[in-house]
Amino acid sequence: MESINLNRLAYFATVVDAGSFTRAAERLGITKTVVSQQVARLEAELRTTLLVRTTRRVEPTEAGRLLHARCVLILRDVEEAVAEVGEANAEVAGVLRVSASNDYGAIVLAPIAARFRQRFPACGVELVISDAIIDLIGNKIDLSIRVGWLDDSSQQARRIGTFRQILVASRDFAAGIRVDKPEDLSSLPLVANAVLRKPFTWNFTRGDSEPRTITLREAFSINSTPAVLEATLAGGGLAVLPDYLVVGDLSQGRLVHVLPDWALPSGGIHVVYPAARFRPQKVTQFVSMLTEHIRD
Repeated sequence: MESINLNRLAYFATVVDAGSFTRAAERLGITKTVVSQQVARLEAELRTTLLVRTTRRVEPTEAGRLLHARCVLILRDVEEAVAEVGEANAEVAGVLRVSASNDYGAIVLAPIAARFRQRFPACGVELVISDAIIDLIGNKIDLSIRVGWLDDSSQQARRIGTFRQILVASRDFAAGIRVDKPEDLSSLPLVANAVLRKPFTWNFTRGDSEPRTITLREAFSINSTPAVLEATLAGGGLAVLPDYLVVGDLSQGRLVHVLPDWALPSGGIHVVYPAARFRPQKVTQFVSMLTEHIRD
């Protein structure tokens, strides 16, 4: 057998999905006779029975079920290939709606959105900045950037980068304390980030040393990561903050990295999509720019 007619695979798969030749013909927009003839030719080419007729519907044989499972994948790949070619030639236009947390949205995404608009002036951008988890479909969000750890593994998500969590303090606050090991932290005040699940308990690791789990003392808590940063800069206490938020203050000496030899758990930077088969060019191009920024 040198070749298989893809149309026959599509007809066969539609019959299995529809449960009858009549309904399959209606879905395909052709006659029942054509569908029946094409499936019969497919069976003849494969030299096996793929379908059996019962009193109420058409059922696949064991061979038919195996072929149908493969047909679904083959036909989906064909559809996606055609869609990708079409999207590659499509103009980046319309309005792109992106949601993100307060800190990552302000520090990282806002500059990316500005560069995106410069590159694609026909496409507008709306950034929805909130630490709350937003319903993507209900709010017509094209993509969401979520930083940290995803709860729902069934979401259509892709990890595009990572970030470090860093224990920091203001320069003046750090000058007044002595910290040589994680256990020294337990008596010191923490500016807690109430957005986190366990804002007071942290796991420290260093090389081959045993992990240390430390519970810090609350100075006060804030439900906004940028506000935690401002309180820390004002000398409110220690804080655990993401690297992308504190890199500037660390380099300019306003913040001090406390226990730099000890690491805290790293988190992921994820793109989360609403349920859809294909991504518009505006989404693909924005994610490409963000991924390039993270890589650089």
